[in-house]
Amino acid sequence: MRDLRQVLARLQAFRSKFEDLLAAARNKGRVAPVRRPTRLREVTGFGANPGNLRMFAYTPKHMPPGAPLVVALHGCTQTSHEYDQGTGWSSLADRFGFAVVYPQQQPTNNPKNCFSWFLPGDIARDHGEALSIKEMVEHAVATFTLDRRQVFVTGLSAGGAMACVMLATYPEVFAGGAIIAGLPYGCANNVQQAFEAMFAENGHAAQALGDRVRAQSKHRGPWPKVSVWHGTSDPIVKSSNGEDIIRQWTNVHGISDTPTYEEMIGIHTRRVWNDANGNAMIEAFSVKGMAHGVPLATTDGESCGAAGAFFLDVGISSTHHIAGFWRLHESAVEMPHAAVSVSAPIQIAHGRAVIMVEAAAEGSHSSAGADGEERQKRYSLDPNAVIAAAFKAAGLPVPEIPAQPPDTRPRVAPGPIITAALRAAGLVQS
Repeated sequence: MRDLRQVLARLQAFRSKFEDLLAAARNKGRVAPVRRPTRLREVTGFGANPGNLRMFAYTPKHMPPGAPLVVALHGCTQTSHEYDQGTGWSSLADRFGFAVVYPQQQPTNNPKNCFSWFLPGDIARDHGEALSIKEMVEHAVATFTLDRRQVFVTGLSAGGAMACVMLATYPEVFAGGAIIAGLPYGCANNVQQAFEAMFAENGHAAQALGDRVRAQSKHRGPWPKVSVWHGTSDPIVKSSNGEDIIRQWTNVHGISDTPTYEEMIGIHTRRVWNDANGNAMIEAFSVKGMAHGVPLATTDGESCGAAGAFFLDVGISSTHHIAGFWRLHESAVEMPHAAVSVSAPIQIAHGRAVIMVEAAAEGSHSSAGADGEERQKRYSLDPNAVIAAAFKAAGLPVPEIPAQPPDTRPRVAPGPIITAALRAAGLVQS
């Protein structure tokens, strides 16, 4: 009886800590409410729905057949509408031409509206909430005539952990995933274990983490590519969980746990793990000083989403970077014009492959007039695209270069380019 009382007391302490941290984060991130009409529409009749979830969706006007699909999973205390406004996924869908599905938890399942990423009945293949989300994917692909080879999943916190669940239980469905402030698959099987995983500094063995994924299906590859995001000052989900997610998926992919290369993006660190062919399969962002939430950039060319509770303006847009990692920009209805202006052609040669590119800037959208409106230039050439084309033409592995926002002067991404060049020269191991 004493042991039971101790367990219950410990569980209550965890629960109180969790609720206090959530309330503090909400109050700290509180901004004046801006009432915006939802861009999402609810979809019913998408399947048996054993997890009792709701389905919301967004499809841009004039979206072509065969467009990609992004599944976006909200965090605790949130709704699909809030998650869309905070992350800006539907705005990016307008730009690049893809569909977005937003599963939504119900308070009858979880009083804090958290997805049940830790309950055995909801995280096994063909069961519970995992199956409900899979049914949403199938319904969306059929209804909107989407490309089932380009289905991706992302989420924050409990939604991030649920994104891990979907990657583990249906790896053949998803081409990629992105986990923001989440937890690795299979790290908890009940409420107390979930709290312990969130609050403790964990360090699970890579083989055990990988085995949990492999045990969920007969699938043995190819595996989804994975983007991991975690703030260094997250008090709700310890950043060690991000490291566990990395270990889990490097083990599943069968690649070294040592990053292929590392780069700084502002004050934030990005690590990348390539496969034997030089393709970036896992990336991890360590967002310096960030607490629990989605990283945003709201004041520059990457502006996407809106700052608020759990949506944190830290000068880097996770939505933009994730879309680039998944190469959603390559399926755009209208490819964004982003390039650097130079005054002469660029020639890039490798062996017998030569590419000539004219790099003069196009005219402006509008000239400065009597009202003092600034001239806005469009650029016709992205130097990263030129370099990638040169590698491809030479028969070399193409550098994995993140997408850059349209209508901004692009920056050359030296990390992946140097790594690809060294690998092509045989100076580093694949």
